Order: sequence, then structure tokens, then C-alpha cells
Amino acid sequence: MIRRRVLVSGTVQGVFFRDSCRQAAQQADVVGWVRNLPDGRVEAVFEGDDAPVEQMVAWMHHGPPRAAVRHVEVLPEPPEGLLVFAVTV
Repeated sequence: MIRRRVLVSGTVQGVFFRDSCRQAAQQADVVGWVRNLPDGRVEAVFEGDDAPVEQMVAWMHHGPPRAAVRHVEVLPEPPEGLLVFAVTV
């Protein structure tokens, strides 16, 4: 089990980024959360097996069709044992 915190900047708010991320994470069987930040970025945390988590990190580099990702920062963290994937505020 691994955990990654991902911060994404660009045109990532108002383009269904969070809900698309939730759907992709649930399909990949990854738990965690995603939220908009006040500075216009999107922040997400993914926990799960190595390959599905890395799949979600790769997804964050492009996001949904209407997004225009400019920068992605990936931070490894110790897993916390999350149980679901949620969109938070």
C-alpha cells in the first residue's frame, strides 16, 4: 500500500476535475479524497496498491477533457488506511 498527495495547477477548477477524479479513482479501486484549493489548484490524496495509485497520479497529469493541466507536484506520504474516495470542500 502506498499514498501520494498530488497538487495540480492550471485550468483545473470549474471543469468537473473533482468528480472525474472520483470516478477514475473508484474505477481504479483507489481510496482517498480530492478538493479544490482557494488558490485555484486541485489537491488529491490516493491510497492503494502501487499500480492503481500510480495510474491515478498519471491521470492527474491530464485530468478530464476540459482541464488544462500546467503543473503537477507529487508528494509521497505514509498511508493512513483510508476506506473510501471522497470529494471534499
